[in-house]
Amino acid sequence: MRNQNSNSIFYNIDWITVLTYLVLVLMGWMNIYSAVYNEEHHIITDISQKYGKQMIWIATALVLALIILIIDENFYTIFAYFIFGIFLLANILVPFLGREVKGSRSWFRFGDFGIQPAEFMKFATNLALAKFLSNQNIKIADYKNTIISLLFLGIPLLIIAKLQDETGLAIVFVAFIFTLYREGLSVNYLLLGFLAIVLFILALLINNMYLFIIIASLCTIALLFIKRNAKNLFIIAAIGLVACSMVKGTSYVYEHMEAHQKTRIDVLLGRGTVNLKKEGYNVNQAKIAIGSGGFLGKGYLQGTQTKYDFVPEQDTDFIFCTVGEEWGFLGSSAVIILQLFLIIRIVFMSERQRSPFSRIYGYGVSSVLFFHLTVNIGMTIGLAPVIGIPFPFFSYGGSSLWSFTILLFIFIKLDSKRLQILR
Repeated sequence: MRNQNSNSIFYNIDWITVLTYLVLVLMGWMNIYSAVYNEEHHIITDISQKYGKQMIWIATALVLALIILIIDENFYTIFAYFIFGIFLLANILVPFLGREVKGSRSWFRFGDFGIQPAEFMKFATNLALAKFLSNQNIKIADYKNTIISLLFLGIPLLIIAKLQDETGLAIVFVAFIFTLYREGLSVNYLLLGFLAIVLFILALLINNMYLFIIIASLCTIALLFIKRNAKNLFIIAAIGLVACSMVKGTSYVYEHMEAHQKTRIDVLLGRGTVNLKKEGYNVNQAKIAIGSGGFLGKGYLQGTQTKYDFVPEQDTDFIFCTVGEEWGFLGSSAVIILQLFLIIRIVFMSERQRSPFSRIYGYGVSSVLFFHLTVNIGMTIGLAPVIGIPFPFFSYGGSSLWSFTILLFIFIKLDSKRLQILR
């Protein structure tokens, strides 16, 4: 017998996930208020201030969440490619029709408000990837399907990085590799990616000639432990050639980077002397702010580094500094645990899906959130380059909050119908 409440938009909703989302958004709003607190405009609903504008973004995000729950779940599978195409077109057009903000032409402006289409490309890509991989005839282990899957990630990555000069938002698409791995992508791809990162770092730290000698030596040693036939010799030679090419390519790419991009890499790797008043200022002040919070923090609205604007972008990319200074180690840990709880919850929900589309999409959501969380915290404490990506549900801005909300609530909608559908 059909449950009479099954037609309700709230039927079978995972309220634990919804509640976690609401708590994170509320905590984010309170931290934005603290980060840009103004004694002359201390009312949190004052829309002339960032915290007042964030209130509007939160209200509209909740409306978007409600609309997503109202829309039939089949809409997201049927129009997945169409949605991907629309947002891909928007990202192509924004450098020509948008306005420049902080040196990047990646925003559509509407009065005092701006929309950054690159943020929305994440959920659009997730839909398209889930649609492609959920096809019964698709096996990610097949070389052709692997290439097509990587194109779904690579095309928006290149458009956002090259046309919009938004390297941070572009790199986020790498997170979907975890989704591909869950669906059967060979671990060899992950190992190759890891080795490529290691080679990239070594190429910047060690003289290329020395590195070529090390690679040649390792290849020679490998020949001593394998059966020496034409096939194995070819494989070893190919690996050595590719490794040397990557080293040379890294040097070429680095030399042709923008000055600010070189600076960020140099600061991270400790190359040369870092000027703490210039290129090392952001990270140094972030460390001071977080470290000064101690175990329990200085108290809400009591952060001196925050109050006197020592930390740049402290309401957006460096919002975690406000958490660390005012809430201390205990409060910071609570925020991180809550974020991780949401991500683990999404993974758990993904595994219980009957629909391949829903499962793949869910893993995409968790991958994006995990990437944002780790990289944002990493860059505030000097373990990752400052690439400018928001802290999930905390950073000021409508585009990021809307994109995270849409990304999450589409999955909540799909999960609510897991007992009724099997695509």
